[in-house]
Amino acid sequence: MSEKKLPNHLAIILDGNGRWAKKRNLPRLMGHRAGFRKLDNIARLVLKRGIRYFSVYAFSTENWNRPEMEVAGLMSIFRFYIRKKVYELKSLGVRLRFCGRKDRIPEDLLKLMQWGEDFTKDEKNLDFVICLNYGGRAEIIDAVNELIKSGAKTPVTEEDLRKYFYLPDVPDPDLIIRTSGELRLSNFWLWESAYSEFYFTDIHWPDFDEAELDKALENYAGRDRRYGGLKK
Repeated sequence: MSEKKLPNHLAIILDGNGRWAKKRNLPRLMGHRAGFRKLDNIARLVLKRGIRYFSVYAFSTENWNRPEMEVAGLMSIFRFYIRKKVYELKSLGVRLRFCGRKDRIPEDLLKLMQWGEDFTKDEKNLDFVICLNYGGRAEIIDAVNELIKSGAKTPVTEEDLRKYFYLPDVPDPDLIIRTSGELRLSNFWLWESAYSEFYFTDIHWPDFDEAELDKALENYAGRDRRYGGLKK
């Protein structure tokens, strides 16, 4: 596939871990663990294909409503993933970044997140963004409040507001993939997805593989992106 036809920023909503586990009569956390193993595999494939930005919806602002044991288990998985993978990511030239609110995240996990970001900040092969405690509405509200605090004069432009997004330097996603058959954004990249292309698959995230990734990329490559204009 020509590099010109690849998305510059690929985003994935990691859905179906719990259903994958249920189908196998396993605890939900086993599905989440399988999902993180799959994430490691897919991130390598994204890097190999030369995509510059890769973001994943790992834990939303609404996910705190899940059972306390499941939330605690997910936080433990995040800790394990950072500790185990940061050195490997750096060796591959991957910059690890986190996107979302910092409140409610355990203090020790916040420190690990900051360490991972600082340790890999100079890498330039791939920006790997994990959206943790992220919500699109929350991001817009937080940006508006920060803009007000700055004393900005009206009228406000899109560029003015964007400066206060969580990661203002990360370009909008070109392609958003959602696994497990759901056909919605679920509060992911609400502002940034205005002109994103979408690809939905019934496959649960732990079963998403290289063939499915390439299938989505091929589908994207065949689309005509006009951004409201006419085809030349």
